[in-house]
Amino acid sequence: MSRNQDSRGKGKTSGRGHANSKTKGFAKGNAPFKKKTKSNVTSNPDEIRLNKYIANSGMCSRREADENIAIGLVTVNGKVVTEMGYKVKRTDEVRFDGQRITPEAKVYVLLNKPKGFATTTAEGKGRTVMDLIANATNANIKPIGRLGRNSLGLLLFTNDDKVVQKFTNSKNGVARLFQVELDKNLKFEDLKKIQEGFKVEGKLIAVEEISYIKGESKNQIGIKIKNTGNTILRTIFDNLNYDIVKIDCVAIGHLTKKDIPRGHWKHLTEQEINTLKML
Repeated sequence: MSRNQDSRGKGKTSGRGHANSKTKGFAKGNAPFKKKTKSNVTSNPDEIRLNKYIANSGMCSRREADENIAIGLVTVNGKVVTEMGYKVKRTDEVRFDGQRITPEAKVYVLLNKPKGFATTTAEGKGRTVMDLIANATNANIKPIGRLGRNSLGLLLFTNDDKVVQKFTNSKNGVARLFQVELDKNLKFEDLKKIQEGFKVEGKLIAVEEISYIKGESKNQIGIKIKNTGNTILRTIFDNLNYDIVKIDCVAIGHLTKKDIPRGHWKHLTEQEINTLKML
């Protein structure tokens, strides 16, 4: 055997040694990998966990929502749900302790409505009040009550069902103050008749307050009512043979037009919201 052959022999690894070298690792990029298995569960962007839905509505925290779900205080589409992690769609009817809720924060927008805008959420009605508050919020807010297309003044929008119920409650309601301009001076005896209440087609027409506006002519009247619409104003004055020239809602409860130019809106402050809820 030559020296060169002996040297090559010594440099050769045995079969066992070669096997051991494989266990030390793999060259970069050659390591085997496990294929990821695709999950059969896909998330639906239209669905939301029930506890998050409740928390987003402002009723309570997620943890508290879970506790209330567990004791059966939550229904979805009329059925009690106690399952943790249950998912609902935004179109589902979710009730918390009997009250219907929505998965969005409560929003309160006060608009000083100009003439020429219909109070409706329907499309195809020309210019509407929804056009005026389009940039106020992404929440699904609606006007409480209505003002005629050519009526002016304050209009409140919200997605808070409790506040809406305050306005539509036939016994209590929330007073709105209107400034009404008539085509002629209002006789004092007619003012007293309105003040005392009278019947139209067997139905009692009553107002909270009525008076002449100080410093103005007798065709300028201040009148406070709790009805959500202003149709009652036309009913009153039509039956007494007066034509209404102008209707302007100047106050809703404690809310006024201060710092809200015609055609503009504002979000209610926390204090205004709290006062509104206590009315």
